[in-house]
Amino acid sequence: MTGNWGGLRDRLVDHGVVFQGHYLEDSSGNPVGGRARAVRYAHEVGGGVDIDFKKLTGTDVGILHFLVTERAGLGLNAVLPALNSVQQIFGSGETVRLTRLSLEHNFGGYADVEAGWVNTENDFGQSTMHWGLSVYCQFQSNAICGMPQSLAMNSGYGYYPTAHPGAYLKLYPLRDDRILVSAGIYNVDSTISNTHNGWKMGLHDSTGAYLPFQLGWHHGGTDRRGALPGNIRVGGYWDSSEVLNTVAAHVGSFQPAGVALVDLPQDKVRGRFGGWVQFDQLLQRDGPGSNEGTMVFGAFTWGDPRTAEVPYFATWGIVRKGTFAGRPDDTISLGGKFAILNPKYAQYAAMLQQLGEPALRPSGEHSVELNYGWRPTAWVGIRPGLQYLWHPGGTNLYRNALILDFETALTF
Repeated sequence: MTGNWGGLRDRLVDHGVVFQGHYLEDSSGNPVGGRARAVRYAHEVGGGVDIDFKKLTGTDVGILHFLVTERAGLGLNAVLPALNSVQQIFGSGETVRLTRLSLEHNFGGYADVEAGWVNTENDFGQSTMHWGLSVYCQFQSNAICGMPQSLAMNSGYGYYPTAHPGAYLKLYPLRDDRILVSAGIYNVDSTISNTHNGWKMGLHDSTGAYLPFQLGWHHGGTDRRGALPGNIRVGGYWDSSEVLNTVAAHVGSFQPAGVALVDLPQDKVRGRFGGWVQFDQLLQRDGPGSNEGTMVFGAFTWGDPRTAEVPYFATWGIVRKGTFAGRPDDTISLGGKFAILNPKYAQYAAMLQQLGEPALRPSGEHSVELNYGWRPTAWVGIRPGLQYLWHPGGTNLYRNALILDFETALTF
């Protein structure tokens, strides 16, 4: 949006200095269903710089990444209620926070290492890219955008825009992206998303370490040429933190006010674990060299049955880039989620019912989203859409909800 700064921006890029900035707003309202009717607005403003020291100084120290974000506004998920925010940028403490401060170094194309204050979402369970777009974030629902949200719900996974002390190693045995073997270590801190912890950089309040690994296979050519490309990724994690039994930690959020939570288990568990499978595939391109086409993706995550709030979680989507004549950069996206709650919640509710309490047996929450991404210029995106939410909050206490979305994104 701010242009080339009289040629200064290109000169800085030639010297390895790349500035970035963005504004993103998500507005949502539910005219039908949920606990109450409401309209909510939330936004994020971000700015940062990447510095390639090899280009800037001639010494290959690596690339310094620096990013600061500011979030403000309100979330509709508290009104509905919803297990996952229906606005992708609401959450993680509405405040100014350090989102990335790290040094990345590549070793001849065979290995890539990054260490500093980072989030796991950039590198494990993350969205793939097609046409230069994050395909998961063609959706406003936070259940889909970024990564399968159950990873953060079930463990100490560090999600954007929070920054955790951490590091990763990525190996490329064939010196390209056909095969990827990666592993990482990240500090787990359940308080990092609090509003007053936007610039928290120490290890106090740490509960353990999050240790993910991931294997990736890329096949085909590029989005424009060659065989239709696709990706498969398989990953897992172990979290050394000690946490409460999942029923003790979350059961109150699934029960109406006034239900006495008697005989609540208070045992703790150390060592949460889980895994994920992701795939994406370009189904067709409009012609040789075309940057228009259709792709499909899916993801399934599994969480530790002892502690996972949502042990079974799946997301899926179809994205079409290039819609009407003269609209090569517009998109139409259809996707959704299936979230199955831990059966321990239903078992505990059944016990409460036997004691005469008006308890509910939660089961799951599912959703679907349809939107149109209008890109009138390269630096602005406008996305109206619809979401439909089955069993808001994971129970049958409220009517299914219809949600109207409107998203605006500006790149500075």
